[in-house]
Amino acid sequence: MRSLIKYLLQGLLIVAPMGITVYVIYESFLVLDGLITFETPGLGILVVLAGISLIGFVASHLISERLKSWMDRQIRKAPVISLIYTAVTDVLNALVGEKRSFKYPVLVQLDNDPAVKRIGFVTHRGFGKQAQLEEEYLTVYCPHSYAISGNVFLVAKERVENLDLPAADVMKYVISGGVTRIQEESKKDQ
Repeated sequence: MRSLIKYLLQGLLIVAPMGITVYVIYESFLVLDGLITFETPGLGILVVLAGISLIGFVASHLISERLKSWMDRQIRKAPVISLIYTAVTDVLNALVGEKRSFKYPVLVQLDNDPAVKRIGFVTHRGFGKQAQLEEEYLTVYCPHSYAISGNVFLVAKERVENLDLPAADVMKYVISGGVTRIQEESKKDQ
């Protein structure tokens, strides 16, 4: 009976990640493909992706920065729309934009025990000065494991230590609860 349970759990460890990944990709495909319906499966998603790419091309090459800036200011003036628009814009820019915010991974000492540190990302360097604080503070976002949430801390600069690792790998490491290996670490083991 123990062997059967052991094999079941081992099989689950292999099948579950693959099954969940395939399911999420499949459902995402259906949602995107369903935005514009055609009789041929997959044509809707191609039209959506082509449309988004065309908008990106037009915005990059044919619309001036002045016009984009003006449109952005107008949207930000609308009370409720502004809240949603700025939140979505800031999150997307932080993750994939030219001004990505999560590209500086660091170790942070939050309490007086130097043996305990948190992993985070410097997202802003000038807030301490804006808030007229005496010391130089950095804004550090520390994501939670297995969640899309996290905490934002103002940390004295001397308590922040830069990590010379790829930011995307550090983010995966934190989100996975330390289970995912970082590329440099896995190269050493081989």
